[in-house]
Amino acid sequence: MRKIRLGLKGFGEIPRHIYRMCLDDDRIEVVAISDIGRPEILTYLISAETKGKFTPKLEGNFLVSSKGKSRFIGGGEPGKIPWDMFDVDIVVDGTWIYRRNEDMQKHLDAGAKRVMLTSLPLNDIDRVVVQGVNEHTIKSSDKLISAGSATTNAASLLLKIFNETFGLDYAMLTTVHSYTSDQPLRDKAGSDFRRSRSAAENIIPFETVVPSWIEKIMPELKGKIEGTAMNVPVPNGSLLDLTTVLKKKISLADLNVAMEKSAKSFPHIMQVMDDPIVSTDVIDNPHSIVFDKRATMLSPGRMVKTLTWYHSAYAMAARIKELIIAYDNIDKKGGVK
Repeated sequence: MRKIRLGLKGFGEIPRHIYRMCLDDDRIEVVAISDIGRPEILTYLISAETKGKFTPKLEGNFLVSSKGKSRFIGGGEPGKIPWDMFDVDIVVDGTWIYRRNEDMQKHLDAGAKRVMLTSLPLNDIDRVVVQGVNEHTIKSSDKLISAGSATTNAASLLLKIFNETFGLDYAMLTTVHSYTSDQPLRDKAGSDFRRSRSAAENIIPFETVVPSWIEKIMPELKGKIEGTAMNVPVPNGSLLDLTTVLKKKISLADLNVAMEKSAKSFPHIMQVMDDPIVSTDVIDNPHSIVFDKRATMLSPGRMVKTLTWYHSAYAMAARIKELIIAYDNIDKKGGVK
């Protein structure tokens, strides 16, 4: 059986999770990794963050483990990386820099057969796919793809469940997110006032494009969603605080039944917890949604407040690997041209 030949553009947190997950899946082979970092340091990082449980070696320009061998190639802008030399089927761009369709197209021009972002795009592409919501719409003709974001995946699926089960009038979301690599550890002038402040010392509010993308993915919710975001000083483990106004009054029992039923329908992306969990409890959890039953609040009317946990980078890596396989399957079937 021919393996899917995967190229990674950028070898940051999400791509490193993808790399490790693919080593445990005989269907995918990471053949090339493009990053501006020194291969020696990249090799060290992927070992260090697993505390020595995973110990690949650098042999020449290759990252070698007992389960695979991947070529390190230099970084650079899309279009300058020779994916055709490695017969790459799909490139996963995890840089968070080249998120416009014209940049993604350059990967295709350089020999990749498909390109997938680990984040939301900056303009329209062939498809943004959220599993549990619209993965049934994928086509073999899709070449420029995004797997959304961790918050988009969690919020979209929750809102779909609420809307289909109870009817939804309005929603307000706040993603409480672990700090990210683009934030400074000390106050440092950047392009944004608040995000110039220390990520290690502050709760930092910022804007999110998640509501606008949810409305594109689910047009039936257009005009019903607003949202904001906060980065907080924790390295991993994030939280979606979602307040919804439903079309009818419900009880906690009604909500719990709906969540548990949905978790059985989507066991790989949704989990319901009845423990008093905190952010570190979801580290290395691959689910898009870890629904916190104990945190749900109901107003006397139709307003519901829920908390949902997720390990942003790890859950996104899991969704991306699954989506790579889904597109390979539809290609093999002939797809929808």
